[in-house]
Amino acid sequence: MPALTDTFTLSNDLRIPKIGFGTWQIPDGSPAYDSTRAALDAGYRHIDTARAYGNEASVGRAVRDSGIPREEIFITTKCPAEVKTADGARDAFEHSFDDLGLGPVDLYLIHAPWPWSDMGSDHRKGNIEVWKVFEELYSNGRARSIGVSNFDPDDLDSLIGATDVVPHANQIRWFVGSTQPETTRYCEGRNILVEGYSPLATGRLLDNPDIKAVADKYGKSVAQISIRYLLQKDVLPLPKSTTPSRIRENADVDFEISADDIRTLDGIDAGDV
Repeated sequence: MPALTDTFTLSNDLRIPKIGFGTWQIPDGSPAYDSTRAALDAGYRHIDTARAYGNEASVGRAVRDSGIPREEIFITTKCPAEVKTADGARDAFEHSFDDLGLGPVDLYLIHAPWPWSDMGSDHRKGNIEVWKVFEELYSNGRARSIGVSNFDPDDLDSLIGATDVVPHANQIRWFVGSTQPETTRYCEGRNILVEGYSPLATGRLLDNPDIKAVADKYGKSVAQISIRYLLQKDVLPLPKSTTPSRIRENADVDFEISADDIRTLDGIDAGDV
């Protein structure tokens, strides 16, 4: 499927597969191992995990056991949102590096600008401290690209104004009806790739009648329309499933949504989902 082999190009010229397999909420052990193997068997070459997910070891083992050359697989992981010191960032990276067991990480992200227990709190100083460690990891090749997650324009402005490397990516919650236009425009203007997690709104889009009406026109599922929508907006989708048939279906998006139907999807309000 070309959608799985197509790539975006980050600002440092590193190519990243246009669809990633997300592993959020997939437990360590067999669930993470089996679903990652199923994704790789289906042709995915971009796997997204995080220290906070607790499944890096199983993801890494699945990649190693797949027999696919390491250089053909793009691995993203994340520094926990609670870590806001240089020492904490170094320690978190070493744990992820060791648990994955895959050598250099392809993309390393700050998971959020604030701890999850204190969303919206001001940790700009800590983020700068952490980012300077990220810049070290990037300069020495242990992270091939670096970025952030859940950062809004103010968070990004603060970081960029005090550091040297502009984030290569910003992974945010992005789906039909909730597209964070201000943050998306900010990132587009600075050549920061937008990645969309929860492209199906953690399943809540699946019963949306307006999306289903569009999907029926194409003989596609709501999930396929929702994922294709991100691709046509130049946003990298990170669908997640533990069901092999759905993992395959989520990547079967080699079709084009018409401009009229894109406008219909644009008009869906987050309140509808």
